[in-house]
Amino acid sequence: MVFQLRMSIDDMQLILFRAGRYECAANIEDLIKLSDVMSEHSLGPNGGLVYCMDYLEKNIDWLESKLEPLIKDHYLLFDFPGQVELFFLHSNAKNVIMKLIKKLDLRLTAVLLVDSHLCSDPGKYVSALLLSLSIMLQLELPHINVLSKIDLIESFGKLAFNLDYYTDVQDLSYLQYHLDQDPLLNIAYLTLEALRKLTKELCEVVEDFSLVNFTTLDIQDQESVGNLVKLIDKSNGYIFASIEGSAVEFSKIAAAPLDWDYNRYPFFSFPNEMLSHSVIPLYPLTINSKCCLVPNLLLNANGEMA
Repeated sequence: MVFQLRMSIDDMQLILFRAGRYECAANIEDLIKLSDVMSEHSLGPNGGLVYCMDYLEKNIDWLESKLEPLIKDHYLLFDFPGQVELFFLHSNAKNVIMKLIKKLDLRLTAVLLVDSHLCSDPGKYVSALLLSLSIMLQLELPHINVLSKIDLIESFGKLAFNLDYYTDVQDLSYLQYHLDQDPLLNIAYLTLEALRKLTKELCEVVEDFSLVNFTTLDIQDQESVGNLVKLIDKSNGYIFASIEGSAVEFSKIAAAPLDWDYNRYPFFSFPNEMLSHSVIPLYPLTINSKCCLVPNLLLNANGEMA
């Protein structure tokens, strides 16, 4: 995803919060290394990441000093690790994000990546919905949930419904029959009736909030990547940055299909001073900054259209 975006945005800079192969403007391993933490404190990878994030929060000045020279004319991509504990069980990652927003005046969108093959298993799909909802509520940012690897969606089994059922998070009661057929659910400590009740109540939580839906991504498809970029830039207000118009004009653009916006206001014609926004991916379920931040979702660099 980062490579595809770099092809279109020359001024993108990657801020790496996890081990990766990408060249980046700032790497947290220059401050603290997970392997050293695990060895010194006898922690596993998850506990070590929580420790590293806590350390980064206490040394946030280091990251701010790396970002300040980039703020004016760069698109920032914050690449976070995918351990969900960082985003809904602990507040460290949120605290880091909020401090950056306050100190550097960033406008962030969270982009949360969820493996699309989870849709082929009703139980895993419900779990992904709950995780997505929990992270959305915890981060309190504009948020986009993405079903990634959409070209491989049926690699682990056929879907019970059309794809739009899963992307739009339609009536979840229809999943109940398929959950009942799962042979792994014949477990002694939980009766089928109790399981039905639990599943029903969990689905009602998701539906009552009515916040979760998904877009799709095939990283091999340039159009698919482009559509996601458009959606991110629309959600954080970046596409409004170079537009001078009335509130009515803005409302028309906000309500219109994505292609209409970009045909009328070409995405890559914006001046460099409008490029100062960011993306934060959360894997495996993903985040974005000055105009975007997981999944999680994006605003303009001057804060004119929050």
